[in-house]
Amino acid sequence: MDFHIYGTIKLLLTTTLLLFAGVSMALPRSFSSSNSSQINSNSVLVALLDSHYTELAELVEKALLLETLEEAVGKHNITIFAPRNDALERDLDPDFKRFLLAPGNVESLQKLLLYHIIPYKIGSEEWPSNAEPTRLTTLAAEEFLHMSNHFSSGEKSVDVAKLVHPDSITRPDGVIHGISQLLVPQSVQDNFNRRRNLRSITAVKPEGTPEVDPRTNKSLKKPVKPSSPPVLPIYDAMAACPGLAPAPAPGPGGPHHHFDGETQVKDFIKTLIQYGGYNELADILVNLTSLATEMGRLVSEGYVLTVLAPNDEAMAKLTTDQLSEPGAPEQIMYFHMVPEYQTEESIYNAVRRFGKLNYDTLRLPHKVVAQESDGSVKFGTGDGAAYLFDPDIYIDGRISVQGIDGILFPAQQETKVFKDAAAAATKVVTKPARRGHVMEQSGCYKLQFGILWLSL
Repeated sequence: MDFHIYGTIKLLLTTTLLLFAGVSMALPRSFSSSNSSQINSNSVLVALLDSHYTELAELVEKALLLETLEEAVGKHNITIFAPRNDALERDLDPDFKRFLLAPGNVESLQKLLLYHIIPYKIGSEEWPSNAEPTRLTTLAAEEFLHMSNHFSSGEKSVDVAKLVHPDSITRPDGVIHGISQLLVPQSVQDNFNRRRNLRSITAVKPEGTPEVDPRTNKSLKKPVKPSSPPVLPIYDAMAACPGLAPAPAPGPGGPHHHFDGETQVKDFIKTLIQYGGYNELADILVNLTSLATEMGRLVSEGYVLTVLAPNDEAMAKLTTDQLSEPGAPEQIMYFHMVPEYQTEESIYNAVRRFGKLNYDTLRLPHKVVAQESDGSVKFGTGDGAAYLFDPDIYIDGRISVQGIDGILFPAQQETKVFKDAAAAATKVVTKPARRGHVMEQSGCYKLQFGILWLSL
């Protein structure tokens, strides 16, 4: 009897432990599913939705494929074969388009769009050189594409579509090629043909990405044409200074100088001063640091920049302690510079679609978070957040300046900044020395120097 009771208790304890272990193992999965990784601002998916392939982008949204494609980009690089707008707008059979957009045919639309995407990155320079077509797996289940290289005519093709815009858009996680006509998988065509024979339609092809030798950090391609985008990342072209963490060795940068970056930087700083409310930022760029010269050199070499410009009210909250350490002004400003060309429209459209985005900054390896808030765009998180306050102060195709109402700090530094600010508020009765006071005390010769630099 005692043995029976002991065995029953042992069985109950074992069952309880197994149930507890199962629950504890299940908990991390639930948390991990909710904390999905945020998509990066320089993702090929963001580029597609903000590109001139507007018809394809609209179909992707109507097919409710954004979440599926975000997961695909998170797992591997992708190549998108993008039909041109005319192929989807004017050259597409109206009956077939109505068929695709019908609410009951969402699965057919999804399969057709996923048929244009392969789960790896293939640039035009990596196009298969075999005489026979090369079969490719697509994101559409059990559907395959065939890439061909016609040596006699020099043309490249994907199934029945010609490659018309190779390497149209390249990003670290993928590439978009423009093709001459829409690609229709056999299963979708058969489904439509049950009602009507499919007519001829057209689509667009993608382009490849330049290759860089990882040992020499030099391009493996032939010399680029004038006004072509730089091959190397912008970080390789930046000069080493205390503002970079970690600071890379000075890169070759490609001294093409097809753009007059110095003139463009002077023009945008003049615009800041004339616009009003951004004088202290202009003072830091010209007088306190050599960032204006550095920005001019980068733009001359073909790079683009978006500056998140804090207004004077925000800059006045910086203390002399925060600016006194070597490289501190550069570190602060580099975190407000995004190595992409973004306007108010492109930023707002991106956060509206994805909720949250991570933008790379010139302060490695930190990123700034952007999200939609109250019909505007909020950068950063918590107490250190700043809102888009004066959009499109300056946009010339190479430099974009977006006014914000706060100073941004990386997440770990942000906490320290606000703790120090709270401690200073309880200890000190008088106001701490501000950046504005420094400018007032030495404003005479500083202003003269700035005007001299801008007039050169």
